[in-house]
Amino acid sequence: MSATYRYYLCLTKMTQRNKAPLIVDVRTLGVALDELSSASPTMRLLTGIYGNPPAWKREPGFASLAYAILEQQVSLPSARAVYERLLERVGDLTAANFLLIADAELRSLGFSRQKSECVKTTAALVAGKQLDLESLANEDDETVRRNLIAIKGIGPWTADVYLLHSLGRPDVWPTGDLALRVAVQESLGLDDRPSQAELFVIGEAFRPWRSVAARVFWHAYLTQRGMQLT
Repeated sequence: MSATYRYYLCLTKMTQRNKAPLIVDVRTLGVALDELSSASPTMRLLTGIYGNPPAWKREPGFASLAYAILEQQVSLPSARAVYERLLERVGDLTAANFLLIADAELRSLGFSRQKSECVKTTAALVAGKQLDLESLANEDDETVRRNLIAIKGIGPWTADVYLLHSLGRPDVWPTGDLALRVAVQESLGLDDRPSQAELFVIGEAFRPWRSVAARVFWHAYLTQRGMQLT
């Protein structure tokens, strides 16, 4: 057992005693990258070429979840443009503020009908205290995923993105993410893009740090294309 993995186990025990989930932060990101690089030639190669991925982090809460919904099935620049227009319109993006925006205005900001309905449904649940995102942040991954997927319009990909980017969970592997599938294909030299089932199997090698492995693959993918994740 490596020293970094022993440190991971120590961190896990500490968080269990405090009844708080282990998260990826400055401390744990370094531990994870050391462990992944020691165990995986692919991780060692990618970090050697592209450097370590940034510690991408979005503040948990309604605004971050709304952003993840906007990112569903569109390019990152397109989602970011809509989100920035939304922030210009409301300033402080809260569930209550979002519910004040008319459907026609949301369309003018770039919302599709489906995304408008999904974010409004989510906002209504948060404003009505039927969805407590602050309390949900202390639950295990599957409980968070189950509560989010129960909302009409939110699927596994959105739940995984929220878990990974906003809650900082260390072992999330979003098999439905197209960029991750392409990055894995390119990095491993595969003839075909892996299916979600195939990607799941590939990800098993990166436990218990699959979130960090995904960050390494994304960082390579984005760097090659001159893009950044926000």
